[in-house]
Amino acid sequence: MKKLSIKEIVEFRGKSDRSKKNFANEVKLNKEKIQTESGGDYWVSCLSAISSGYKANDVLLITARRLELENKHDATDFNRTKTMYERNISILRNYEDFNFKVWMPINELKFMKKAKKNYLLTIKGFLIQVAPQHVFTFQQNDVNEVGAIWFIAKLKGFKEDELGMFTDILYRYLTANFKDYTVNSKYCIAVDVFSSKYVNYFQLESREIPKILDSTLNAIKALM
Repeated sequence: MKKLSIKEIVEFRGKSDRSKKNFANEVKLNKEKIQTESGGDYWVSCLSAISSGYKANDVLLITARRLELENKHDATDFNRTKTMYERNISILRNYEDFNFKVWMPINELKFMKKAKKNYLLTIKGFLIQVAPQHVFTFQQNDVNEVGAIWFIAKLKGFKEDELGMFTDILYRYLTANFKDYTVNSKYCIAVDVFSSKYVNYFQLESREIPKILDSTLNAIKALM
């Protein structure tokens, strides 16, 4: 069976009945290359810069990337490439004076070494990619805790319940891989960089935002 990204699971929900059936068959038959949640190379410039800015808590890294992209934009004659740069630049401008501490605990963070490849988590028989930019540990009230942040991008952004699917899989990833730590649900975060909207797992626990990952996977499985 083909591995899935959360982004493709999100997209499944908006497909027509016929397209949903075709998608389910492609997954079952291991057809087509499925892109990662980050959206492939299209958004990599803004995502990597925001990720670096977050880790260093330094918005100057974002400004530097924006200036770099502006130079590349001016140097190319291809309209599609110019559009890609313009969209990445537009996102970066929104973070040049951003306070990243709103997505961090006040405690000192230790960033864990990033895995070389996307981690695969099995849920309901599906292999699902998990690719947060950062996993970090910290101590709070003498308890060793772990959190993570996942920056994602899509033109026009994601709905809150869709962001909740990223947060849901992220929480399961942390629970499965950091057994010596307590997962802090408030700092298990998915961020839509297009809108700066974010969802943490606490919002799913408190039912402020519905959990729709399992039900969506059940819908895919029913069509296979």
